[in-house]
Amino acid sequence: MAEIVNLRAARKGRARDKARAQGDANAVKFGRTKAQKTREAADAARAQAALDGKKRDGRD
Repeated sequence: MAEIVNLRAARKGRARDKARAQGDANAVKFGRTKAQKTREAADAARAQAALDGKKRDGRD
C-alpha cells in the first residue's frame, strides 16, 4: 500500500528546499561575516591614515 502524501505540504516543502538552496548559494557568492566586514573597514581606515600621513603640504 502506498503512503498518503499531503500534496500541499509536499509542494511547500519543495519550495522551502529550493529557497534554502538559493539562499545558501547567495551566501557563498556574496556573503561575508560581520568580522570580515569589520576587519576590511579597519584595514581601509589604516591604509587611509598611512596615506594621509605621507601627504606633502602645499607650502615649500
